[in-house]
Amino acid sequence: MKVSVFSTKPYDQQFLELINNNYGHQLSFYSCPLTPDTINLAGDDPCVCVFVHDKLTRDVIQALHNKGVKLIALRCAGFNNVDLKAAQEFGITVVRVPAYSPEAVAEHAVGLMLSLSRKIHRAYNRVREGNFSLNGLLGFELHHKTVGIVGTGRIGTALAKILTGFGATVIATDIQSNDTCHQLGVEYVSFDELCQRSDAISLHCPLTPDTYHLIDEQSIELMKQNIMLINTSRGAVIDTQAVIEALKNNKIGYLGLDVYEQEEHLFFEDLSDKIITDDIFERLLTFPNVLITGHQAFFTEEAMTSIAHTTLKNISCFEKGESCATEISADDAAP
Repeated sequence: MKVSVFSTKPYDQQFLELINNNYGHQLSFYSCPLTPDTINLAGDDPCVCVFVHDKLTRDVIQALHNKGVKLIALRCAGFNNVDLKAAQEFGITVVRVPAYSPEAVAEHAVGLMLSLSRKIHRAYNRVREGNFSLNGLLGFELHHKTVGIVGTGRIGTALAKILTGFGATVIATDIQSNDTCHQLGVEYVSFDELCQRSDAISLHCPLTPDTYHLIDEQSIELMKQNIMLINTSRGAVIDTQAVIEALKNNKIGYLGLDVYEQEEHLFFEDLSDKIITDDIFERLLTFPNVLITGHQAFFTEEAMTSIAHTTLKNISCFEKGESCATEISADDAAP
């Protein structure tokens, strides 16, 4: 099948071309995102392949339909950037990569926790400058701490396995409990109770109308003083302005972010020689207890291989007219 691959970075092309040797699709790569201005690049290709920052609004989907596109292949798990109702209306199938390497994201979340709790990122910079003083680097152990996990899907469950191995007490909240988590001794509680009891909170829920700004002024007020907050899910799960205020008054003592509300204007690009005009993001960078990575939690060799395999297999299933377990529909969209 002829496929237009948008928002392509060199590593995307590398893994997709390698795995495509097993599938034989005709892949055309474009570094730009899919927008109303770039739709024509797709030519007459019946499939477009997109990533997290491609905005598939109703207008974009209608334009794709008018060009004869039949399949939207997401090479990511989240689908909040797609108008699924419009896709259904215009008869376009949408498939995704529901699981690639949950361990990759879980391990990155733990990496953020450890870097913040032991101030590794600050120590690294000190040592490079010949400063070996330990003043200001006093940390704490995760052992015997209570860590709250919001969302116990594959990633949240992988994180629970790691944290129980550390000897942490793990509590969780989700609309559905997970048998594996129960077997690990994870206690399910309400979101409010999780906020009240946790020494650290890690977010692993999808972005829906119900989870938009889940972490806001009210939920932060419930949390312990000096709470650690980790987000590797979606940026808008956090109200960034509320978090900044909580950092200023020391309510939040440690903040680790791999995602950010307005990241589509920043992440995945080299802006080292540019002036960043996002004042909110720049304010976050001024805090010594904030650690930000650029949406790289998924970025492992294992995960990239898995993403490429699943994406290309999804396209092959559609081309052959076979049922695809990764297909999503308007019924999957949040009300």
